[in-house]
Amino acid sequence: MNSPPLIELTTRARDIFRLVVEGYLASGQPVGSKTLAGQGVELSPASIRSVLAELEGLGLLASPHTSAGRMPTDLGLRLFVDGMMQVAEPSPEERAAIREQLGAPGPVEAALERTSALLSDLSGAAGMVMVPRREPRLAQLSLIPVAQGRALAVLVGEDGQVENRMLELGRAVDPAALEAAGNYATARLCGRTLPEAVKAIRREIDSGRSQLDAASRDLVERGIAVWSEDAAERPVLIVRGQAKLLDDDALDDIERVRSLLDDLESKQSVAALLDDAREAEATRIFIGSENRLFSLSGSSVIAAPYRDREGKVVGVLGVIGPTRLNYARVVPMVDFTANSLSKLIG
Repeated sequence: MNSPPLIELTTRARDIFRLVVEGYLASGQPVGSKTLAGQGVELSPASIRSVLAELEGLGLLASPHTSAGRMPTDLGLRLFVDGMMQVAEPSPEERAAIREQLGAPGPVEAALERTSALLSDLSGAAGMVMVPRREPRLAQLSLIPVAQGRALAVLVGEDGQVENRMLELGRAVDPAALEAAGNYATARLCGRTLPEAVKAIRREIDSGRSQLDAASRDLVERGIAVWSEDAAERPVLIVRGQAKLLDDDALDDIERVRSLLDDLESKQSVAALLDDAREAEATRIFIGSENRLFSLSGSSVIAAPYRDREGKVVGVLGVIGPTRLNYARVVPMVDFTANSLSKLIG
């Protein structure tokens, strides 16, 4: 069901609808006719209730069974966000805090960790950053015997990152063969990405140009493959601030929050959702049941892509929280953080 255009609502209905949404986003509680009358609505309580019923009939408001007040539906929130919301740009203090966190010395990965935590702190929700999909380039491969039939693959990337992976060889291997395999891989494959390295080694082996014996060739392939497989399976999403979802209001809706936390545990699924924002030119907002992943938990996601120096989208960042997020404040904050991170990466 699509929300009705704003022009189909009377001025009176628009004003009351806006007050209900803003009141709900501020308090997390349904808004009743008495509250609206106290906010300067120049209508009798009966007339206000009539307008509320009209908005409910349009699917924009709902009345929980525990309260006589109204709260916006996902459809109503979408209408408000798209047509009525007046954004509040990040304050100078917030901008300074974002720049300070992103500008701290250290690798990009550390900046991404800080970005996720920062978004959580500023929004009061959980912060998320999808890590750029980068293929490491090989600088060195060492194979070290550690036990009968086992060896440790020590892989060093050009960026200085070191990874250790255990190889199950299934048989005893001469340490000299391990050393020869490591030296061969380092000499031939230095500077190549893992897919490039695998193709190159197989080409050389298939053409008969490899100077290694069959056992050493197997070791080289195993050593490279174990890094490649691990990189493909590694979670690409950093989530921080899940505890902020457990606020006082969450105690009244603990099943929804538990469902949301379960969703966040499935990082690959959340990353797939954020992937939808990769092609967007600006910040995207996913509200409640609009997305199947969060339909049960009734949560919203605000996400924006960030880019490298060539302007290519390399990742997505954002926040996730209850549908009563302060969209007017969080949307520009996410957008500013994405732009700042793009400048850092560029």
